[in-house]
Amino acid sequence: MNFQHIIYIAREQTADYQTTFGLREILRRNGNKDDVIAFLEERNLPLDDLGREALADRILRQPPEIGYLTVSNALQWRLQYGRAITVAAKRAAVGVEDIRD
Repeated sequence: MNFQHIIYIAREQTADYQTTFGLREILRRNGNKDDVIAFLEERNLPLDDLGREALADRILRQPPEIGYLTVSNALQWRLQYGRAITVAAKRAAVGVEDIRD
């Protein structure tokens, strides 16, 4: 076998980049619970109304760390690691590292 990349991603950084970045931007701009709920609806997360409200409350209390994975929920949930590999190679984030070095 020829391993091209071996990276470590801390648990706190395993979320979807676009989702966590968007949520943090909403909070940075003083967004409220309704803004967070609307964003979660737009992302088509598999949650009912009560689940979205509970998650919005949690996000307001405890904002997520930026994740470095890409989650595609088209037809099935798939992970893509391109961003994490790039971040690890550049040593651009704590919690994401190339462990071959």
